[in-house]
Amino acid sequence: MDQNDDAGNGQPYANGADDAPIANVLSQYVKDLSFENPNSPAIYQSQGQPKLDVQFNIGAAQVGEDVHEVVLKIEARGEIDGQVMYLCELSYAGLFGLRNIPAEHLQPFLLGEAPRILFPFARRVLADAVRDGGFPPLLLEPIDFNALYFQQAQQAGEPGQISGDIGNA
Repeated sequence: MDQNDDAGNGQPYANGADDAPIANVLSQYVKDLSFENPNSPAIYQSQGQPKLDVQFNIGAAQVGEDVHEVVLKIEARGEIDGQVMYLCELSYAGLFGLRNIPAEHLQPFLLGEAPRILFPFARRVLADAVRDGGFPPLLLEPIDFNALYFQQAQQAGEPGQISGDIGNA
């Protein structure tokens, strides 16, 4: 399709008008990553059933004209028999170029759709960090960030961020 098409009808934009909504992922990156293994090497001798707690938080900020940064922060804590196996904190971010997005759709995109796009990459970084720490990789189940956004929006008006508990094992 020609870049100058408006809605694919073969006609160029009149006078260069470009008012179609556009959302692009400009970049993705690890903003912060921390892994602690405070009870090594003794923790590798433990035979108990691991208990996992995973929390997440999503924040968004405008960092330039038509550019927003979305940060997906995931904190994972593993314990065996009351001893900490590991503490892993990851802030995984993305820069999104957003143009001609109606105001009422901006927050749902930044706090619902953008984290959905970032999550598979953050999940891999977290799994690798835990595995590289000497433990089985932490494989998180997919999260419906859009549903969480709308659920929290209904409960508290228009939130500026989303946070929650992915689950305890």
